[in-house]
Amino acid sequence: MSIRSKMVVAAAVAAVACVGARSTWGVEARTVRGSYLEARTCQVYTGPCFANAEASLTGHDAMMAWNIEAGQVDGQDLAGLSVVVVVGADKTLGFKGLGDAEKIKSVVLVDEKANEEQAAALVKFAQQHAGPAGKSVQRVDRAPIAMSLDTANLAGKLEAGKTLKLVTRKARETDCICTNETAYYPPLAEVENFATGVTVDGAFRGRGLGRTWSIPATRSAYMATFAY
Repeated sequence: MSIRSKMVVAAAVAAVACVGARSTWGVEARTVRGSYLEARTCQVYTGPCFANAEASLTGHDAMMAWNIEAGQVDGQDLAGLSVVVVVGADKTLGFKGLGDAEKIKSVVLVDEKANEEQAAALVKFAQQHAGPAGKSVQRVDRAPIAMSLDTANLAGKLEAGKTLKLVTRKARETDCICTNETAYYPPLAEVENFATGVTVDGAFRGRGLGRTWSIPATRSAYMATFAY
């Protein structure tokens, strides 16, 4: 069963605490497909009370990661490779996502397993699908990226050497505080079959953005599939 099929099954049977995670279903044939993980330095699975309290104060940073299951870019087969975009902005990445910021810087982490041609294709892919962050790249680094998404249990893992780490899980009843939690802010990238979740552990310790950050035990994650 493909990752997209498993995600559909998981979304159909999994009940996310308080309010079910929203999902979208792509039907047209696409060229590149795989799994996606995202985390921000603000809560995305929340209600207006917490979101309003965090507005302008947090949520200026994020990571977006794509693991390609199948597909080509510029004639390069990218199956099995991953790419990560880490974002630093001047405002909370909220309802308009990256469009909320006036100033953005980004760093691209490219899978060290890629050859030179594949690496160039991964950078192009990331720039195409990271919105404004794709136009503000300050640094491109190679990294030993390991990324996985368990679509049945909605659990994700991402590691890029000592630079970046993300561990996610689906939200539980015990994660609810306001009882009106929902996918308050949309994902930063175009995705499908997405679900909000909890960042068990997440951190960026790399160069290029002028700051590092850590967000353990926060309701700040998205898990999804993509098809472009």
